[in-house]
Amino acid sequence: MTTSTFLAPVTVDVGALAPEDVVAVARDGAPVVLSEAALAAIDLARAVVDELAAAPTPAYGISTGFGALATRHIPTEMRAQLQRSLVRSHAAGSGPEVEREVVRALMLLRLSTLATGHTGVRRETAQLLAALISHDITPVVHEYGSLGCSGDLAPLSHCALALMGEGTVRDATGTLVPAAEALAAAGLTPVELAAKEGLALINGTDGMLGMLVMAIADLRRLLRTADIAAAMSVEAQLATDRVFAPELQAIRPHPGQALSAANLVALLADSGVVASHRGPDCNRVQDAYSLRCSPQVHGAARDTVEHAATVAARELAAAVDNPVVLAEEGRVESNGNFHGAPVAYVLDFLAIVAADVASISERRTDRFLDKARNHGLPPFLAGDPGVDSGHMIAQYTQAAIVSELKRLAVPASVDSIPSSAMQEDHVSMGWSAARKLRRSVDGLTRVVAIELLTAARALDLRAPLQPASATAAVVALFRYSGIEGPGPDRHLAPEIETAVQLVASGAVLTAVESVIGELA
Repeated sequence: MTTSTFLAPVTVDVGALAPEDVVAVARDGAPVVLSEAALAAIDLARAVVDELAAAPTPAYGISTGFGALATRHIPTEMRAQLQRSLVRSHAAGSGPEVEREVVRALMLLRLSTLATGHTGVRRETAQLLAALISHDITPVVHEYGSLGCSGDLAPLSHCALALMGEGTVRDATGTLVPAAEALAAAGLTPVELAAKEGLALINGTDGMLGMLVMAIADLRRLLRTADIAAAMSVEAQLATDRVFAPELQAIRPHPGQALSAANLVALLADSGVVASHRGPDCNRVQDAYSLRCSPQVHGAARDTVEHAATVAARELAAAVDNPVVLAEEGRVESNGNFHGAPVAYVLDFLAIVAADVASISERRTDRFLDKARNHGLPPFLAGDPGVDSGHMIAQYTQAAIVSELKRLAVPASVDSIPSSAMQEDHVSMGWSAARKLRRSVDGLTRVVAIELLTAARALDLRAPLQPASATAAVVALFRYSGIEGPGPDRHLAPEIETAVQLVASGAVLTAVESVIGELA
């Protein structure tokens, strides 16, 4: 994927990046530019580093070794080698290649920290990192290597290696090439790292934070889509919508719950299916929990996502490095801000959210398939039950994914393996938490897509009763996209994949909002 010439550059300043900036650079290929204020802050911090580097007193990260080797004073003539050795030795990742969007987010967030003027790099080093992003040169980063404390050392080291013209990258066409070749083709010159720069480039929580920001964006969309799926299930299973009334939500005032319930009310507002059994003689006031409690579960998930967003916003405003330059005071101080615990915890929280929302979605789907519970629909929604199996195995697929999501919900952040000769004796495992959350978000997308697929078929089977205009828009989108309605069995996997793409792209949400306006 090449950088789009139609995207305006994201300005990296001394202030915090917005989450949408991260998504624009990581996923949409937006270029970046360092502001004049950022360059001034970088220059000011670099002057402090240069002064300390020239002083006879050792300064950690500038004229000493690192980690457990910090007691050795490094003479001036060996400091360039010190920086090269640091990056080369720490670029020790292994395993599958990490996704392009993750690496771009990681580079952007490291650049954002450099722009704060607390790291001490030279402006040409920061500008080269910005140029790699803008030229869509993506270093190869591997799955394994980060403990989430001293930040994402191995992943960031692979990026720093590319700045030195070493290692392997993917160019703008996605081709795997040596870093030196890609830089030369883009008219860029590798940098020779000076004092403090190697450490400044690799000592941050940028990978896990980038994955958190993107997961939050995905989950906000997915939770609104899950409300759509729940509404379609409530509707097609002849459940009551009375339990979603705002006065009932008000007596348990969780904000996410109220928003989710409001969405359900709006989605079902003009449903002919619901109207067919709504009235004083309706005795459907005790629907199954998976239907009745959808706002409570989806709402709790929303509130958790917003807590994670608060943490992400604080991290986006942070300068994560060790040691940090306090330019106005003319000093460099060691600190523990590189510890990934704040990010790791919420990454784990969100994996729990994904597992539980998927779990309730699968339970709603399963009710469609059981003739004892689906209120008059054919078993498994099959065209000719016995000859046809309908959506029987689609639910198996959901169940397999949900089981996997429950395993992924086991927190990574409660684990810690000491490293660096016991100097780094407690680590966050935040990178691992982020990697499993990405799989969790993908799994939730698939589970919700299958619920929508099944609910759409069930609504067709309720004809001549008419669904709500919002839910009818989803059915129409599916049919327009090549997902057929009820009938004899056919190859189901392609239809599931189409539904997954419609959910992941936001097309389902767009179809609904084009009819009833923006969901909460």
